[in-house]
Amino acid sequence: MKKESIQTKNGKAFEYAILKEFKEKLERATTVEVLENNALFTAQKHFNSFEKIEQGEFLLYASFAVNFLIDIEPRLSYSFDENDILQLEILIDDKGQDGDVRDVVAIRLLQKWEIGISAKNNHKAIKHSRLSSKIDFGEKWLGIKSSTQYFDEIRPIFDSLEKMRTENNKTKTWNSLGNYHLAIYTPILEAFKTELLRIYNTNPSQVASTLVEYLIGTKDFYKVIKSKKNIEIQAYNLHGTLNLPFKDIHPKFNTPKVNLPTEIINISYKEDTLTTLIVELNNDWTLSFRIHNASSRIEPSLKFDINLLKAPNSLFTNKLSIGGGEE
Repeated sequence: MKKESIQTKNGKAFEYAILKEFKEKLERATTVEVLENNALFTAQKHFNSFEKIEQGEFLLYASFAVNFLIDIEPRLSYSFDENDILQLEILIDDKGQDGDVRDVVAIRLLQKWEIGISAKNNHKAIKHSRLSSKIDFGEKWLGIKSSTQYFDEIRPIFDSLEKMRTENNKTKTWNSLGNYHLAIYTPILEAFKTELLRIYNTNPSQVASTLVEYLIGTKDFYKVIKSKKNIEIQAYNLHGTLNLPFKDIHPKFNTPKVNLPTEIINISYKEDTLTTLIVELNNDWTLSFRIHNASSRIEPSLKFDINLLKAPNSLFTNKLSIGGGEE
């Protein structure tokens, strides 16, 4: 729990640093308005909780990323007139539940244009979705209800976890169960795998693309990943809304449109593990789903750590070294 809170604190501080750098750099060129909401105040609070030297580090990394984004997004700097205001906003976390993974957005209402940034501090996981007897992952992720057979298979397992949790006043630990990976993780993963394939077979091309959109993001965005001595920028230009020119002013670099998958080729267990599924799709997409417990104490739910193992070559990626130039 402590580790998660530290990660949240760092992540929110980085979001605020990106918004702050956008504002300071762009208000020299255009009219900028920061939209105030609880997400902004939370991010600002976390940023202010750091010492000045740490704040400076967040701002340095954010500055590198923002400078590059200004180069490839002319509409950040250029406006029609004084009424064409650039609005900056930090989105509330609930947006991610709807498939919108963006943290910071820049909006021009007059141009009917916006871009978003997903800010990551030292981690590359793309989603942390849960499974439980009350969560219909088919409907939530793919818009297609999961079958009664799926729930019939997983419900007794989650019900037994809830019973153990209640009987032991929420103190019983996973480790007290012995080999819980084999007894609990494997049958739930197997049920998930079977159900995902069943749903896929109802409408293959739609399900394959919707799965990636839900996990990667339903709206185009830039992922900005801060790690030691470098910042990585990835352009998830799935629908062609990124990297647009403004009149005759073109971006300094091109971020091509990335093709979504239309087929699931294979779902298999990662070698030498019963806790991770590898989902291979066409168009060079590969995802991993590692199931785990989010707490040392038993809960009637499990969590996925979902990572993108492989993406199309057309996914624009640029790594900037903070100690020097581009890598």
